[in-house]
Amino acid sequence: MVEQPFVKIKHVEDQLVEKIADNMHTYGVSTTVGRVLGIIYMNRKAMTLDELSEATGMSKTRMSQVVREMVDLNIAEKVFEKGIRKDLYNVEQDYYQTFISLFTSNWQKAINKNKMFEKKLSAELKNILESDTLSEEMELKVNDLLKETKEWLDYYQWLSRLVDFFESGDIFMHVPKP
Repeated sequence: MVEQPFVKIKHVEDQLVEKIADNMHTYGVSTTVGRVLGIIYMNRKAMTLDELSEATGMSKTRMSQVVREMVDLNIAEKVFEKGIRKDLYNVEQDYYQTFISLFTSNWQKAINKNKMFEKKLSAELKNILESDTLSEEMELKVNDLLKETKEWLDYYQWLSRLVDFFESGDIFMHVPKP
């Protein structure tokens, strides 16, 4: 008789895990990562790769890749527990913080990549400007492109400030948690 409530509870937990996976997909994260995040979250404590492999039916090698991706996204971390020799992984239990980690992690990568791109383009355009063989029309075009790269950089600097705004928690002063 005790079995039936356990099965119902497990069914609800499984539905929550699938909804978390679906939500992660909305944020541009694979449903596999979302599912593992949900499993650890619902477990309410850190889990080993073996436990995660068993819970998902995935190989330990694949699970290692998924967990590495989660750590890179800043939504999981390796933790230490006295007496346990295997690596343990845990996730943030706060939905808001998980969102911020996902949000800022992906944007920070884009910011860094695009700042480097802008530097490269600007240097290339400045080298072209130093050329003696530019017509007036070509010089105007290069200057327009330099202006465009400056606007590009301004946008990514703004985006960097937005990431800082989220990571500092200041967002909650303007959009409070319920």
